Amino acid sequence: MSTITTINPATEEELQTYELMSESAATERLEACHAAFLEWRTLPHDERAPYLNRIAAKLRDSAGEIASLMTAETGKLLKDGHTEVELCAAILEYSARTGPEALADEERTHGDKGKRGIVSYQPIGVIYSIQPWNFPLYQPVRVLAASLMAGNGCMLKHASICTGSGLLLRKLCIEAGLPEDLFQVVVIDHDTSDKLIAHPLVRGVTMTGSDGAGRHIGAQAAKALKKTVLELGSNDAYLVLEDADIETAVKFSVMGRLYNNGETCVSAKRFIVTDKVYDAFVDAYVAEMKTITMGDPTDDDVQLGPLSSQDQFDRVKEQVDESVAKGAKVLCGGEAPDRKGAYYPATVLSELAPGMPAYDDEIFGPVASIIRAKDDAHAMRLANESRYGLGGGIFSKDEERAIKLARDHFDTGMVRINSFGAADPNMPFGGVKDSGYGREHGGFGMKEFVNAKAIFLP
Repeated sequence: MSTITTINPATEEELQTYELMSESAATERLEACHAAFLEWRTLPHDERAPYLNRIAAKLRDSAGEIASLMTAETGKLLKDGHTEVELCAAILEYSARTGPEALADEERTHGDKGKRGIVSYQPIGVIYSIQPWNFPLYQPVRVLAASLMAGNGCMLKHASICTGSGLLLRKLCIEAGLPEDLFQVVVIDHDTSDKLIAHPLVRGVTMTGSDGAGRHIGAQAAKALKKTVLELGSNDAYLVLEDADIETAVKFSVMGRLYNNGETCVSAKRFIVTDKVYDAFVDAYVAEMKTITMGDPTDDDVQLGPLSSQDQFDRVKEQVDESVAKGAKVLCGGEAPDRKGAYYPATVLSELAPGMPAYDDEIFGPVASIIRAKDDAHAMRLANESRYGLGGGIFSKDEERAIKLARDHFDTGMVRINSFGAADPNMPFGGVKDSGYGREHGGFGMKEFVNAKAIFLP
């Protein structure tokens, strides 16, 4: 039987070896999850909510263990791991607090005489969750919270490099009192995963990852007529407009590019800077990026840890090297240190053009792309030329104008104004174009995988 071995990207030490499940073993897990769902769906919403609150409390109580494992498996800063645990607890509590009302039956009318109608949001079954490694706890929890509140079962296939984190989450959920079979974790290969997608007991598929992986999984699900929610990659543009406050723009642009070691789908990746403030912004931004301390992710003073794996390091290095070979200019970084671990420095590239990876594609690491725009209108056009559309940002002293640009012109699912952040339980999360479709958080995720059932009364 095949195995996978997790490796600490900071030390290159092997952590744990896991056996891959056979197709029959994974199918048994699916059948058990479905059986648990049949009981879970009978609970009223207000009886499901306490389970979510207990899981939230368990995560907080286990924050040290969870954060340490995530850091060991993926290289994320230990302090960021603690922040991630708190976000997950907040998502579970938000779902528990708002779910009963959001999912309650709605009274409607139908026909010319206003006869009574009811819309009931009914659970559909097992939701198959395929998740990446960059947020080992948050990615599965945001699906799990919505699934449980809606009355569905959930089965997780986590990224292989954070297998331990996925298994730990299930263990903690069971310890918090969740029925043992309602949340399953399967350690399987891609072929077995595709077979699960096609299995009749899987009623919905949600996946976070690259647009290439999203195309494959979306196609597999479509063949089986399964609904999907796809949260894919992005190359988020942050606009530095002519009236931007440079100090604010630099502060959040550094944070936005380096958060989670730059391995975030909604990282600030392209900085589209207008001519009027270009030199001032670039000088200040590069100066700040040069001060970044890279090192041991368990050290509180470190600002940038290693990339998640040697494969990820090789991918980022190749994208930067190809961009430079095609004419990009390195303003800082760009050369990996001679040391053990998958460390890549804070890097800033300029003189970019279409055809370069740093212009066209998502670089999942601490590499910032600076693009010059003639004026504000040109900056907005350049931002929207991307095939991606997850998030973005605007730096401007005129907040009302920034809101209008964000609302009416920015072709993305999310826009930050004079700030940076990753996710909030009360706001929808998701994108457009090659960044996928569907929404999570803000109450939207709880209704992605339900049967909005219409009941007509005479």
